[in-house]
Amino acid sequence: MSTHIIKLQQILSPNELNLIEQFSNNFIQSQDFNLLAEFFSSKFNIDTSIDQDIVSSFAIDSSNMTGFANGVCRPKSAIECSVIFSTCYQCKIPITITGGQSNLTGSATPKGGIIVSTVKLTKPDISVDLENQTVSTATGIILENMRIAVKQQSLNKLIYPVDPTSREDASVGGTISTNASGFIPGDNGATRKWVEEIEFILPNGKLIFAKRNQYISENGEFLLESENETIRFTVPTYSRPKIKNASGPYSSPNGVLDFVDLIIGSEGIFGLVTKCVFKLAENPVHYLDLFLTLQSEKVALQLLSALDKQSDFSWDSVLAFEYFGYNCIKFMDHRDNFFSNENAVGIYVSIPIYKDDFENVAKEWIDRFHSIIPHFKEENVIVLQDSQSRRKFFEARHSMPANALEIIRKNEVNGIVTDTIVPPGNFNKFLKYTHKLLRDNYIEYLLFGHLGDCHLHFHILPRQDQQTVAEKCYQLIIEKSSELGGVYSAEHGTGKRKRTDFLKCYGQDAVNQVIKSKACIDPYYILNRGNVIEPPPG
Repeated sequence: MSTHIIKLQQILSPNELNLIEQFSNNFIQSQDFNLLAEFFSSKFNIDTSIDQDIVSSFAIDSSNMTGFANGVCRPKSAIECSVIFSTCYQCKIPITITGGQSNLTGSATPKGGIIVSTVKLTKPDISVDLENQTVSTATGIILENMRIAVKQQSLNKLIYPVDPTSREDASVGGTISTNASGFIPGDNGATRKWVEEIEFILPNGKLIFAKRNQYISENGEFLLESENETIRFTVPTYSRPKIKNASGPYSSPNGVLDFVDLIIGSEGIFGLVTKCVFKLAENPVHYLDLFLTLQSEKVALQLLSALDKQSDFSWDSVLAFEYFGYNCIKFMDHRDNFFSNENAVGIYVSIPIYKDDFENVAKEWIDRFHSIIPHFKEENVIVLQDSQSRRKFFEARHSMPANALEIIRKNEVNGIVTDTIVPPGNFNKFLKYTHKLLRDNYIEYLLFGHLGDCHLHFHILPRQDQQTVAEKCYQLIIEKSSELGGVYSAEHGTGKRKRTDFLKCYGQDAVNQVIKSKACIDPYYILNRGNVIEPPPG
């Protein structure tokens, strides 16, 4: 039976709490981070450094935003995390959590205080439960390592299907904090669907263990109960488009929300997930991977629309439906392996095969293409049937943003990549608007991404003299996506870089709701300060 009353667990001993209280009283007077590092290291054996050569390497993420911090801690357990959080909470020291440092929005870029790196938060080891088809894992583990372990421990019978591009760098906890997603269209492709249980450290150091459907908010709030107090934790209630979405904390207009869902995608502003349990999926016997070339974006959108209307088709039957559009050929390695016409566009489709034989599934898809695409020719389909052809494809896929980044560096400007998504009914309108906007301003760009979700990335490549107009174009694109019922971020999150996008998308009332929610459990705004919402003054 679910409840909105959550019992908080104090996992530190009275002696440990007494040590923290005594130290905090001294630190508040001295503000000496040398003393803080010595306290963590000598009293609790927590790996801590204030050496700026070490600290600076943790103070940047893939966003390239500039960060700084007074020290870095690398805890190995929930107990050590609780010590750090409890101490910093009493001392009002800002904490920025970082994992694989692969995020693109500056969410792991600190602005002072302490960095808590999860790189050593790797125990307990990955453990697959074959009977229940779940995997339990510490959250400092790299996602791809967990995915590989699932296959190995299940003898290739089970998989963890979420596969963001950064899976070889991103930590498990990082994917939970952003509701990371990958190639798979729909709900199956995002982290939220697969999370069953979490172990969660609040900013004050207390612990919550929550299973899905165990804690459901009532009248828009949870009651967090401990021996000494009850915290009323209000949940955001702003309306949230029901599409692929990584824009700010989960919300519910009727105030009814699973605690697990609230934490997924909240970008660490409410606490730190130290352990979790994921559901797993059956591993297909085979995969049918196809690369299809088409004469234009118009034909690609016709294919997308026609598939949506076919009664015998479901996006749940597809593991990828990726688009290679405007200018992709120019920036793609191995282009000659996939394109013979420089004006063509491409679609990559991956279909899992569980029981039917490979030939039957291939024929079914060729028949679909024949029925939908005008003047379809089978020679326009490449079957990626062996490991070498798949390797070349993924090298080609990942080369586009990498080669575009080289242009950005050469031009000495800030690259801009949209993460916008709109509902299918407004997708054509949104693409036409954005193409025209960029072309009217003579800004170079390329277009690729997750066509099955109506989620494409415009990778904008301005010259130095175009930086200001490019940034203005980006803001207009964000406004248009919101106007058409979409959001600014389908997979990358908000962080610090996109706070104004959150405001434009959801409005000031939503900002106020997130501020209120955070203040309930983090009144000093110590944790991941500046993510999603502006930090308070002072």
